[in-house]
Amino acid sequence: MKTNEPASARFLVEGMHCASCVGRVEEAIKRVPGVNDASVNLAAREARVQFDSTQTNPDAIASAITTAGYTAKIPSDNTADDTSGDAEVNALRRKVYVAAVLTLPVFIVSMAELFPVHTYPSRNWVLLALTLPVVVWSGADFFRGAWSALKRGYADMNTLVAMGVSAAFVFSVVATAWPDVFATAGAGGMHGGAHVYFESAAVIVTLVLLGRFLEAKARGRASDAIRKLLELQPRTARVMRAGVETDIPISDILKGDVVIVRPGEKIPADGAVLSGKSFVDEASMTGEPLPVEKKPGSKVTAGTLNKNGSFQFQAKFVGSETALQRIVERVKAAQASKAPIAKMADAISRWFVPAVLGLALIAGTCWLKWGPEPRWNYAAVVAVSVLLIACPCALGLATPAAIITGTGAAALRGILFRNADALERLAGIDTVVLDKTGTITAGKPSVTHVVCADGVSETDVVQAAASAEKGSEHPIGAAIVRHALDTKVDVKPVTAFSAVEGLGIEAVLDGQPILVGSRRFLESKNVPTQALEKAENEFSSNRATGVWVALGGRLLGAIAVSDAIKPTSAEAVKKLKDMGLRVIMITGDNRAAAEAIARAAGIDDVRAETLPKEKADHVSALQKEGRRTAMVGDGINDAPALAQSDVGLAIGAGTDIAIEAAGVTLMRGDLNDAVLAIEIAQRTMRTIRQNLFFAFIYNALLIPLAAGVFFPLTGWLLNPMIASGAMACSSVTVVVNSLRLSRLFRASLQKS
Repeated sequence: MKTNEPASARFLVEGMHCASCVGRVEEAIKRVPGVNDASVNLAAREARVQFDSTQTNPDAIASAITTAGYTAKIPSDNTADDTSGDAEVNALRRKVYVAAVLTLPVFIVSMAELFPVHTYPSRNWVLLALTLPVVVWSGADFFRGAWSALKRGYADMNTLVAMGVSAAFVFSVVATAWPDVFATAGAGGMHGGAHVYFESAAVIVTLVLLGRFLEAKARGRASDAIRKLLELQPRTARVMRAGVETDIPISDILKGDVVIVRPGEKIPADGAVLSGKSFVDEASMTGEPLPVEKKPGSKVTAGTLNKNGSFQFQAKFVGSETALQRIVERVKAAQASKAPIAKMADAISRWFVPAVLGLALIAGTCWLKWGPEPRWNYAAVVAVSVLLIACPCALGLATPAAIITGTGAAALRGILFRNADALERLAGIDTVVLDKTGTITAGKPSVTHVVCADGVSETDVVQAAASAEKGSEHPIGAAIVRHALDTKVDVKPVTAFSAVEGLGIEAVLDGQPILVGSRRFLESKNVPTQALEKAENEFSSNRATGVWVALGGRLLGAIAVSDAIKPTSAEAVKKLKDMGLRVIMITGDNRAAAEAIARAAGIDDVRAETLPKEKADHVSALQKEGRRTAMVGDGINDAPALAQSDVGLAIGAGTDIAIEAAGVTLMRGDLNDAVLAIEIAQRTMRTIRQNLFFAFIYNALLIPLAAGVFFPLTGWLLNPMIASGAMACSSVTVVVNSLRLSRLFRASLQKS
């Protein structure tokens, strides 16, 4: 029996134009057996699907999207050369140009009747000749989309535009070819027939196309972050195969290949240096301003820039496995995901188009039955205007346009949101919980001095501690081992090694039990520590952590390990407080040392001597008080608290476990980036709310006007041309508002 094998796939979807299209594609995908979840993004024109690979596959999902009336393409792993967006912009540009050139004279001639000029008999035929290619060629996609939707029994934005244009155009053709039809019907109008609306049909097509063209260009600008990230990687690499140097595309690099990097070249894969020496600019990945020395054994990362020397390295991770491609994929996933606030727009879009069709039919029927003469003219104007003004394109763009802009700008700073849900939750937090080591401090502790018990040498203390800590991954343990090597102290092997979570280490050295850890840990094992009690006060006053060492039940001494505060930590804490956020530091360090670090960073609320499980309990307690929490940490022991918090922010230099548990990754390890992440989240959510307001306000204000509600009192009636312009304007407003967000972020990035 096959077990569930989760998999995921991304599809580029063409043919979506509004929120109802998004809902239609999602429904089609979710109907495929084996699909667990699907998220469709209008602004990114893509769908991301999670499915059971034992029940379905990407081809079956793509087929379902095609059956729904849209075009689905499975992109290659390297999408840097994908030009589908450019092709769409170019196609729309051509159609807009043709439509505009032909629509301008139609508009001018039609408007001439407002002035006392001669109207020649063939005027309507000239207008028909000019309008026909606009409707049939430039507007062909509207009709194809509407027909595809009709065959499948639903309606979308194409349906509304096609019906509006068809109503105006067909009405005008009949009025031109058989003017007596409307005269007989009592419509009145020019030459014994009805007034023609060729200008409305032509202007509607032109304005809607113009709106789509501007949207397509804006989507490209909003996705600049992806392109800039992909530009970090070179297109080719020089590898050594069979003793011969060969230039190959980076997609052909294999694990184990020996890659040659010359001065000024970008590194094409992740690996380890085999020979040579150089300095590499890693600012694009780590934010480190100074080039980092690379020599045999050093790790190198794809997308970083070799400065002056040459070296050879062995490729360990290639293609989609490199850190750069994982970052790109994470940004794409975040941009394609949906924030909870988007569910409202999705729910509305499901009934919006059918409701508009019904409203247009009711309004047109009412005008045809009770409206003034010429009733046919008024009924046509009202029905067409309602159809056009209510197109829900802006509704579908409101959330994804802002999310693409916000997550893209964040990525350029090295702030990676897991998804839009994390972004929305981060925008609503009121409490920030900070880990100490590696978050507030640099995470690179060093031994400052050693205090010894009577009759014990410093070498004995360091040797015992380093021997036990050699198997530890904790930064403090690594600092003690480094100190032993620097001072030429022999590190002996130990047996029965055991790490006691959050407290210390137990092992056996030379047949005797050894304890290394906090003072509380040694006392819990009945080791007296009072002889060095003054040492702890000295450690705390110097913002150092005391590591206590006992061998065979006897106290040997204590080692002071100090971890300097990052230069930006105090500044970041002040910014968080200025934003009205409560800031708490939580650490496993002893209280005196923790409070000294907290004072230096400007933090008033300290939770010290906490075990990893207790960190999560502290976060849970804050949540029970009604607090919305963000946890910032970097170590394995932070993972439970990161997962427990409303949103976790993992320092990118930390462990993979911490990063996996978090909703946001801060690649550069600067606490100021946590501040910037919160600012980006808040501004993005503010922009989404503004976009939704813009999307709804056009409809709320103009649908009643389009339906002629105010006509009996004011004589106001919306022209279909104005309706189509307002519809296009609402979409453009939403996109431009999102791009304004990008400019704000650029200003913030420059300041920081």
